Amino acid sequence: MKRDLLDILACPMCKGDLILEVFEENESEILAGKLCCRACNEIYPIEDGIPNMLPPELRE
Repeated sequence: MKRDLLDILACPMCKGDLILEVFEENESEILAGKLCCRACNEIYPIEDGIPNMLPPELRE
């Protein structure tokens, strides 16, 4: 995931702002981490550079 993407992403549950926490990145992308919603406290994982923005009940 590119850092620029954070500017346009919002929580799919409540449309709140997201806070990025990076676990692993290279020179161009975030490879692992999580996006946390300030409003509803939902957490969306970033795995292999892809943010999983599905609601919690639809994630596997």
